[in-house]
Amino acid sequence: MKGLLKIYHPDETLKYHIQNTYCKAVYNNSLNTLEVEIITDDSLDHVDDDSLQYNFPQLSFKVSDFPINSENLQNQSFKIDDNDDVVYTEVDLFDDEDAYLYENELSFDLNENGELQLFWEGEIDDFYTGSDETIPFKLKCHFKQDDIEVDD
Repeated sequence: MKGLLKIYHPDETLKYHIQNTYCKAVYNNSLNTLEVEIITDDSLDHVDDDSLQYNFPQLSFKVSDFPINSENLQNQSFKIDDNDDVVYTEVDLFDDEDAYLYENELSFDLNENGELQLFWEGEIDDFYTGSDETIPFKLKCHFKQDDIEVDD
């Protein structure tokens, strides 16, 4: 497991285990931009059968083309506010439902093993019950490269 996403719905705290992470500072047309993708695991072994999460077993959070000052992400923090003109964040529910992210704050540092890690806090539309209220979330993950074993 590469991390954990918690969505603090009023009825229950939903927990998603993170399976895949991708993060890169990209130099494009004389501008550094941030690219992040976090994909949760679709396993529901840790979820109760009557949980709201059962209808949405997997999520994907993304940041694309967000301008940053440096290619070094260590000890950097970013506040991302999308608007009608520019959208940097995206959430994929792997469903026909739509949801948006708000008030995103991303902080990068190194964990005790020297690996880059991300703390991401913000709010998401209540796609579980369809209410007009947004729901807070917190995400913590690391970007350690997977060791791929190849059998002969």
